[in-house]
Amino acid sequence: MPSEVISMREPEEATGSERTILSSRRYIRFGPFQIDQQRQEVTRSGSRLKLQGKVYQILLILLERPGEVVTREELRGRLWPADTHVNYDANVNTAVNKLRQALGDSSDNPLYIETIPRKGYCLLAQPEVSDRPGNSQSLQTETSREVTEESHGFSRVFKFSKSDLWIVLSAFGLILAGMLLGAGIMRLWMNHAASVPAHSLALILFHFLEKTVL
Repeated sequence: MPSEVISMREPEEATGSERTILSSRRYIRFGPFQIDQQRQEVTRSGSRLKLQGKVYQILLILLERPGEVVTREELRGRLWPADTHVNYDANVNTAVNKLRQALGDSSDNPLYIETIPRKGYCLLAQPEVSDRPGNSQSLQTETSREVTEESHGFSRVFKFSKSDLWIVLSAFGLILAGMLLGAGIMRLWMNHAASVPAHSLALILFHFLEKTVL
């Protein structure tokens, strides 16, 4: 890995070291998201998200320990002073729900934040820190790439070569010509039949049937 990009989960690395690395770099990236710690901004593929206050702080706390359980008690202790009189459980739930909503995540099918029942929360993504900002192209998710590949595959199914196109057009032209020719013959026959007296037409039909039976 290049020196300007550092994984937050090096083997045998302590939590304190991870927190130091997190604070020593300006940019944090995970999935399609990038955090500018200097400006305290979160962007998704270049688009800025409205992520402020406690919601932003919870995200940073989870990023310090990816793959580990961050307890609700730890969140309370780091977000609210001991003498603060608030409903901690309700405030933690509200902040985490707002964070999930901003990230487009779901508690039922989590991509980034998993709820650990009766314990806390766990960041599922693998963040990286860097001193250089990433571009929107490098921050695309696997899902967006799969959608692009599927759209290309769909277009290839319906893409004809020039030879195939000429074959289809020729077949269509032959069918259309056959239909027009049949309609013309039918019209001529009807016009001829109308001009022949009824008794002559009956006589012709009688001779035709007689030859057919014999």
